[in-house]
Amino acid sequence: MPPTPSQTVGPFYGHALPFPGGEDVAPLGHPDTITVHGYVLDGEGRPLPDALLEVWGPDPDGNLPAVDGSMRRDPASGGFLGRNGVEFTGFGRVRTDADGHWYVRTLRPGARGRNAPCLSVCVFARGLLVHLFTRIYLPGDEAVLAADPLLARLDEQRRGTLIAAREDGGAYRFDIRLQGEGETVFLEFR
Repeated sequence: MPPTPSQTVGPFYGHALPFPGGEDVAPLGHPDTITVHGYVLDGEGRPLPDALLEVWGPDPDGNLPAVDGSMRRDPASGGFLGRNGVEFTGFGRVRTDADGHWYVRTLRPGARGRNAPCLSVCVFARGLLVHLFTRIYLPGDEAVLAADPLLARLDEQRRGTLIAAREDGGAYRFDIRLQGEGETVFLEFR
């Protein structure tokens, strides 16, 4: 018997969930904007062209933004107005392109409590019955990274799957490997 629609998974994420400008978390033209990008890869290292990522991060001072604005709609028409272009919302939603590549432009996150500065990521992809959570730590301050409670619990090889690589030009590369060799560390919340 063929599966019913409720038994199938994707690739539906890229159809209705992304919104225009979802990759622009930082206000356009902000001087402290950084770009984080990478690929979502399956267990055999092949890019997934239909994954969806949600990215959250604090502002550079470590504060969680409490402003609306990621998906503003026109109250009269219901149409998408876009971000207000002034305030930092800390949230973005982006799908991978045909080559499995994704990117966000955001502000470098600040530390929160004992945690090293990081971006939180939720991954939706075909074949996943439950979305996955991970973090993106940015390199630069090894002492702060070593003191992070989550990173401190991981061996060096696994810890490396959570730390982005700095590239020429100031961008950061972070590939998400769903399984197999070099699988990204995923978090379970209870």
